[in-house]
Amino acid sequence: MATQTYTFQAEIQQLLNILVHSLYTDQEIFLRELISNASDALNRLQFEMLTNPDVLDPDAELAIHIAADKDAGTLTISDTGVGMSRDEMIENLGTIAQSGAARFLQQMQEQNGSIVSPTDLIGQFGVGFYSVFMIADRVTVTSRSFRPDDEAWAWTSDGSTTFEIEPADQATRGTTITIQVKEDLTEFLETFRLRNIVKKHSDFIAFPIYIEDEVANQQTAIWRKPARDVADEDYTAFYKQLTFDFHHPLLHLHIAADAPVQFYSLLYVPAQADRGLLNPRTDHGLKLYARKVMIQEYNKDFLPNYLRFVDGVVDSEDLPLNVARESIQTTQMIRRIGTSLKGKLLGELERLAAEEPERYQDFWQAFGSFIKEGIATESGDAGRLATLLRFHSSVSNGETPTVTLDDYVARMKDDQEHIYYILAEDLLSVQHSPHLDRFTTLDYEVLYLTDTVDSFMLMNLPEYESRSLKNVDDAELELPDIETEHETDPLEADDFEVVRGRFADVLGERVIDVRESHMLTGSPIRLATPEGQPDRNVQRVYRMLEQNFEVPRRILELNRRHPLIHNLAGWLVADPAAGVIDEVIEQLYDSALLVDGIHPNPAAIVARMQRLMELATRRDD
Repeated sequence: MATQTYTFQAEIQQLLNILVHSLYTDQEIFLRELISNASDALNRLQFEMLTNPDVLDPDAELAIHIAADKDAGTLTISDTGVGMSRDEMIENLGTIAQSGAARFLQQMQEQNGSIVSPTDLIGQFGVGFYSVFMIADRVTVTSRSFRPDDEAWAWTSDGSTTFEIEPADQATRGTTITIQVKEDLTEFLETFRLRNIVKKHSDFIAFPIYIEDEVANQQTAIWRKPARDVADEDYTAFYKQLTFDFHHPLLHLHIAADAPVQFYSLLYVPAQADRGLLNPRTDHGLKLYARKVMIQEYNKDFLPNYLRFVDGVVDSEDLPLNVARESIQTTQMIRRIGTSLKGKLLGELERLAAEEPERYQDFWQAFGSFIKEGIATESGDAGRLATLLRFHSSVSNGETPTVTLDDYVARMKDDQEHIYYILAEDLLSVQHSPHLDRFTTLDYEVLYLTDTVDSFMLMNLPEYESRSLKNVDDAELELPDIETEHETDPLEADDFEVVRGRFADVLGERVIDVRESHMLTGSPIRLATPEGQPDRNVQRVYRMLEQNFEVPRRILELNRRHPLIHNLAGWLVADPAAGVIDEVIEQLYDSALLVDGIHPNPAAIVARMQRLMELATRRDD
């Protein structure tokens, strides 16, 4: 039979142009698509041979071969799959000309010529093969069916207006695609480039992929194997290959689910958050595979953002891919997979916390801030994530470096109503906070919150186990009365009023009020926060970010028993005009801001401290 020439319809020419120049974002995708087609052909042959032993070349290896000829400028991809007859070749390679193409173009016209959303193209037609024209001047597909009586045929096109079908000379079954590579894209004739593409996109194709007669893929997708058949060292080896992290992962989670959605997944929690500047991963997200072919390197649709430290893969037979197979639709299926992954991952962290507290402590040190972020940003997860929280507290020590909210609740005093916490810059400064005076006396435990994200977390964590969380700097706190011994008597009412008035005059509008404190026992002053003060928990964050920060106006409370307050009262009686009085008041106020982590410029304190030291060391002759 002589060569027959077929003319693409006008709209098909237009569609091919769109596919080649607009739809795909990465030219290397062509090789992934051709390998996937070859793998499908090999799978179909395997199925055929289960019931039909009468196939051409039954002993031929099921494999894919890739070869480049730099002199000729050609790239060849061949397989030993089912192959195609003449009619099948016209049908399979002409799929693009079926009704789906007309619908696609109609949608384009309805949107004034713009390309429709990829999510609108699902299942309308197969276009993977045509991605080859991104890098090809001309393509020849030579194929012979597995049926012994069929002959070989060749399909040839330059992707423009026509394609040709003619008899071919091929004795073996399968398909060979010969690509005349464009002159400016000879990189795809380089062996190392081809190997890199296979490793990136097609490493887990079940059949060997030979490049210049050497196998370029590892074939076995570890996440598709039963967990009982995978050794720990295999999990670790795959993690290092996946992430380029030289450390062992902290934990892994192997998931195979059939309902409500069928998928496979292998998730890893790294040992540390920072894996170094030399790590080549440029983004976060799970690797997405469809039938063991990588579709996306950084997919962010399956896990919430606060779990972005998790590495791994997700693979499914039924993912709703877009027409270019470069992304997925955000559908109910995707949400179900994501819900399952998140639930199993949080369950594994809960197990680790309960059964292996030392390893969980390692996790918390590396990723605790992400869990707090999850409470702040995902209200639906806040309750479950709260059980994973760990805090330093006023009772934590070397043996118990952190405590849980459950630990706290179990230790609460009989007369204690709330869970108390303090926001501070760091663990060193928090121990000197005046807000802890009364709590130390009462032996009430206080949680130390020293992370930047703590302030945001508290907005979504108002209570735990029906116990409200209260900041110890709350001006309206009511604590039980307790009798304690004091070295000094309280300042007389008249003298105290003179001191209080001087503080009010010096600080002016910087404070809401100056009053006697019922919370202080060992500190001279504290800055109490009114309950209704807006953004009270994020003021520290604004200060650290230097964004729209103004020193908040608070209530200054004075300790009538503290020696420093007594001394100031004495100065005010002896020499009310003495400059040291106002200097001390300013220094006390600045010190209180500093301890609370909201001082706008701590360096400004230095000059005043030097003046006070000069006064303190002066000798009157």
